[in-house]
Amino acid sequence: MSNELTPAPAAFDASYLATAELDARYYLDQVMAMVGVDGLVEALAQPFLLAKVDQHAAAVRQSITAAGRNIDSISLAGYARSVIAVHQRHGRPLPTPDSIDWSDADWTVLRLVSVCSLADAADAF
Repeated sequence: MSNELTPAPAAFDASYLATAELDARYYLDQVMAMVGVDGLVEALAQPFLLAKVDQHAAAVRQSITAAGRNIDSISLAGYARSVIAVHQRHGRPLPTPDSIDWSDADWTVLRLVSVCSLADAADAF
């Protein structure tokens, strides 16, 4: 027996990617339930909010593509996880639909709604 790792078979890679994809889609679905649905509905009703979401979406898109990644469920879920982790690290509670003032939504909420917008456009749910 040796200490060297043997390469995983190709089927393992496909299986891993399928699991990662499902996990990412599930996570994005949770973010959509947390802020995305209400945020996108509000954005469609309030042009100033839609403009903010579009600006944040452009920044998210630029960040992901600058890292050499595609705009897909895995990249978007990873981005959302990072935003939420920083938010929690600062000791702030996660937003809920009832706690958000859409006329003055904070950076975290706008970033997460923009991730949901990009996920919807990329059919990443």
